[in-house]
Amino acid sequence: MRLFALLLLLCCSMQSYSQDCNNTLYGSLLDIHDGSVLTGATVIVAQTGVGVLTDLDGNFVISNLCSATYQLQISHPSCSTKAFSVLIKDDTQKTFKLEHHLESLNEIIVNGKKTNRATKSIYENLVDQKTITTFSSGSLGDALNSISGVSSLNTGNTVVKPMINGLHSSRVLIINNGVQMQDQEWGAEHAPSIDINAVGILKVIKGAGALQYGGNAIGGVVIASAPKVPLLDSLYGKTIFSGSSNGLGGTVSSSLTRSNQNGLYTAFQGSLKRYGDFNAPNYNLSNTGVFERNIAATIGFNRIDYGVEAYYSLFKNEIGILRASHIGGAEDQVQAIASPVPSIINDFTYNIDAPRQDVTHHLARIKGFKNIENIGLISLQYDYQQNNRLEFDVRRGSNKDKASVDLVLDTQTLTIDVASDISEKLTTKFGIVGSLQTNYANPETGVRRLIPDYNKYSIAGFASGNYDINQKWVLEAGFRFDYTHMNVFKFYRRSFWQDRGYDNQFSDLVVEEIGNQLLVNPKLDFYNPSFTIGSKYSFGLYKLFANYSLSSRAPNASEQFSEGLHHSASRIELGDLQFTSETAHKISLTLQKIGERVNFTITPFATKIDDFILIEPTGIRQTIRGNFQVWEYRQTQAQMYGLDLDANLSLTDNVRFVHQFSLVKGYDKTSNEPLISMPAANTLNSLVYTNPNFNNISIAIQSNYVFRQNEFPNTNFEVVLPDSIQTVDISTPPSGYHLLNLNITAAIRPDMQVGLYVNNLLNTSYRNYLNRLRYYADDVGRNITLQLKYNY
Repeated sequence: MRLFALLLLLCCSMQSYSQDCNNTLYGSLLDIHDGSVLTGATVIVAQTGVGVLTDLDGNFVISNLCSATYQLQISHPSCSTKAFSVLIKDDTQKTFKLEHHLESLNEIIVNGKKTNRATKSIYENLVDQKTITTFSSGSLGDALNSISGVSSLNTGNTVVKPMINGLHSSRVLIINNGVQMQDQEWGAEHAPSIDINAVGILKVIKGAGALQYGGNAIGGVVIASAPKVPLLDSLYGKTIFSGSSNGLGGTVSSSLTRSNQNGLYTAFQGSLKRYGDFNAPNYNLSNTGVFERNIAATIGFNRIDYGVEAYYSLFKNEIGILRASHIGGAEDQVQAIASPVPSIINDFTYNIDAPRQDVTHHLARIKGFKNIENIGLISLQYDYQQNNRLEFDVRRGSNKDKASVDLVLDTQTLTIDVASDISEKLTTKFGIVGSLQTNYANPETGVRRLIPDYNKYSIAGFASGNYDINQKWVLEAGFRFDYTHMNVFKFYRRSFWQDRGYDNQFSDLVVEEIGNQLLVNPKLDFYNPSFTIGSKYSFGLYKLFANYSLSSRAPNASEQFSEGLHHSASRIELGDLQFTSETAHKISLTLQKIGERVNFTITPFATKIDDFILIEPTGIRQTIRGNFQVWEYRQTQAQMYGLDLDANLSLTDNVRFVHQFSLVKGYDKTSNEPLISMPAANTLNSLVYTNPNFNNISIAIQSNYVFRQNEFPNTNFEVVLPDSIQTVDISTPPSGYHLLNLNITAAIRPDMQVGLYVNNLLNTSYRNYLNRLRYYADDVGRNITLQLKYNY
């Protein structure tokens, strides 16, 4: 009997010893608040003591596990440690969530403290908090220029409009704290109405892969968010002072946040920016000052599973437009473009006279969310925006102080979406977006209204999903459909209406005839589908992103209805009522390597756009306010190809070399010519020294070389002068140029940092092909900025 018992015990022991211990746990660690990945967390198996760290995507792998229940202890420097129980049978994939609520919530850096990805199959470019602080005295567009493939369309140096892979305006969506900006973004000289000092998280998605934000993002999406608030009993803030030599002005920005462990929080932020005339290396750029004032306030309640937040911001900006860009007759125009110096150079002043812009933007948003078991995270958001744009021309007499353009754009949007974890491998998101937009053009300006009155109604639905085939391979797909209806009332000059052939095509739109004016009422409908599919594959130190997107965009109000002098653009613009929607196909690939010493990303892309809408110069016209170039919109077939490259090489523990290169080529396939206003190839190289043990000092010398744009269309035209006919060359791009910059930062106290930034160190004279005022003046010269940042 004893022998039988011994044999039975031995068999059981052998069976226990020989059980399958070749199972693998594939885990992902996310923030319980918003689903963002947590990097650098420690995962320990209690039974064995084995420990691993989560990688840059929040993933970890534990091998050689038996079929049993294990206790895991997961900790993160910025989270509360938590224990989890996991049943292992075969290879198992599981997602874990921690409450991530400390100060590092406010950090987004390329090597990955915290990332909430909007798309899995497109590489997202991130701007770290240090870079955002560097541009405290600049603009959102200036900060975005630090990303490869992102350039800007400038009007002088104070109106900086982001351009992604050669596309801008309505093709680039700007998301401000979850709200798609509606600030008359159609204008090439309309900069985003966002205070860079209110931004805590800034990233760029190149292309239309993030369909939740909009199907018309043919160029891409810029996402700007306020700093996150921790669930702690705390009161903290910061103040930044900046003073600059060029423009003899500065910026002050301050923020204060009160948070509570019970989930209630409030935050306030404000900034003031004041500059006088800026200077080129050899002369004053008259009437180029800026006066910007901004405030923002947030109140919210966050209980992790549910919450609500209200947000309000006011952005007000007065911008001077180079006085030499508004001149007299045709002969003056020819001479101004041919002259190496501006035709008007006055003494330095802080006064901002005509021509100038005065922009006021209100944004209010309320958002609530609730996490419902077996359904997912349901979010509901309502937002309201009002954008009032005043443009002042050089006028005489009683109209001297009256705006020539006075537009008020009101937009209301309601969004509801549901994000669900269907399984450990499949996540989905569905949503519906409806909006109402009203544009009012004040008739009291005494000037023909450039943009007419209209009501626009839009409704859209979207669905997207991510499927983890395994720990290395993720698939992503999405679909969106947008319907837009526009009800427009516009006065046309009878002669213009007939010249365009509208009297034959759209005679039924005429409501009333008043002298030489026709009041017409177009009612337009647009149906725009969008689609994306892509994948991400990880292998060793590498990741490969691949994405195809189809996106379509209805023409904006400026492209269809412009007819008159655009004062701050210093040109006459003519739209076309016949335009149809653009449709774009884009393929992009990104290869990323993250190593100890060498990191790089390389992104080739190709885009084909049917019925691409462009604007180009066609001549000069004399008006009672002077002589101005005429620019007309037209549709064509376009193709674009390009490459973005980022590399980071650690030479020593304290020294690294940073390289960026961007190239985009655009072609008009209808006319077999290059596209106008394509950014030239450029390269940015930096040598950076950092020493955390010596006042956390950082010294960076930066070399920025912009090549000459050698591919451009011929849009020159002839002007009849009293004694001759002269060709006006507005096509030939300026020469390439090389700029050196110097950035030095150091912590003089644990709570205080000082920075010295020198742009255009050698005071180089140059003209940027993408600066729309390059015809009349050089770009700005050397600028020395001293900055003091105080945390409390």
